[in-house]
Amino acid sequence: MPDKPTIVFAHGLWADGSCYSKVIPLLLADGFQVISTQNHLNTVADDAAAVRISFARASGPVVLVGHSYGGAVITTAGTDKRVAALVYICAFAPEDGDTTLVDQNKYPATPIFQHIEVVEGRIWLRPSGVPEFAGDLSEAEQQLVWATQMAPLADLFGQPVPGAAWKLKPTSYIVGSDDRTIQPELQRFLARMNAKKVTEVASSHVPMLSQPRRVYEVIRDAAVNIQR
Repeated sequence: MPDKPTIVFAHGLWADGSCYSKVIPLLLADGFQVISTQNHLNTVADDAAAVRISFARASGPVVLVGHSYGGAVITTAGTDKRVAALVYICAFAPEDGDTTLVDQNKYPATPIFQHIEVVEGRIWLRPSGVPEFAGDLSEAEQQLVWATQMAPLADLFGQPVPGAAWKLKPTSYIVGSDDRTIQPELQRFLARMNAKKVTEVASSHVPMLSQPRRVYEVIRDAAVNIQR
């Protein structure tokens, strides 16, 4: 039997590696090694490189998980031979060489874009936007989301994403049906295009915080399947 997989996480915009804090303990309890990477959100290439560097610490084949923009990161980093499976959570999954804007422009803009501001060249989420991002969390949790957000450089969504790892690796996709950050219909489109297993949950953009057990189950199943 292959070595037990390592779960590696890549976060998206207005978040950091702690956004998986409710899922990580469930995976650790099952005996998985878990690594949650920190992305600077300057360039797709740098974020993918940071994820790849983490693979050197992995004790087994990697299940690579990406949320939101983190989907673009795993789309390119996931071509690495150490990656055995991919899990997208309410995430972008560009075609080889496309930008995330190509995906975004397939559907109307979501309400969250009425609640952003550019400060020092980075796109920040205003406090008024947190309910659009994480509206199914408690008020205290929403305040924590705003306080810990990482903001991207303004041109991040216009950068090409090489690789399309989802064409090469077994892929699962979690759709958030109440998402007001990435259009649910876009998520369903991407899931139909790239995923063998699709799970839909009635959640905001952050099901790993609002419904962590459902997210854990999808990741666990992806890991178990590569051990067979």
